[in-house]
Amino acid sequence: MDWTNLFTIALGAVLINNFIVSQFLGICPFMGVSKKIETASGMGLAVIFVMGLASAICWPINALILVPLKLTFMQTVTYILVIASLVQFIEMFLKKAMPALYEALGVYLPLITTNCAVLGVVLQNTQNSYSFIESVVYGVTGGVGFLLVIVIFASIRERMEFSECPKAFEGFPIALMSAGLVALAFMGFSGLKVFG
Repeated sequence: MDWTNLFTIALGAVLINNFIVSQFLGICPFMGVSKKIETASGMGLAVIFVMGLASAICWPINALILVPLKLTFMQTVTYILVIASLVQFIEMFLKKAMPALYEALGVYLPLITTNCAVLGVVLQNTQNSYSFIESVVYGVTGGVGFLLVIVIFASIRERMEFSECPKAFEGFPIALMSAGLVALAFMGFSGLKVFG
């Protein structure tokens, strides 16, 4: 196992090729759940869990079933089924264990099923020919990057509620401008090189 390669994958997923600000995947929950830090962090943790588990489950399904049986054309459908099952599991768990978070996430929790960032991570694992460990690292750290950006954005949106801005920018327009500034800040990491 090459630790430098794993570090490069992790750093790339969190900062350089972040799913939200670099690849523009998962924008729907990013804009919808980022009004409060608590709900944003809950969504981020759920996404970490789903991305990590989806990567861990989809890799052996692809490597041991789909590729040997020459059914690679079924990858997307298979991955969506795995993700939908994981989200149902998380939804049942949160409903029992953390009902307040379950209510706060509302409709956005089932939308993790269709969150293109979660599907994107397992498809990129396949496209990049990652090993099992690399897939899991990419999935978990991709979720960590999602959590980082959504919590930063939620903290900005919370502070903006108490600040004055021109009437034309109130609400969603100022949120979009703030999201653009967060993306611009993360663009500073694009020149980052990891040496091993």
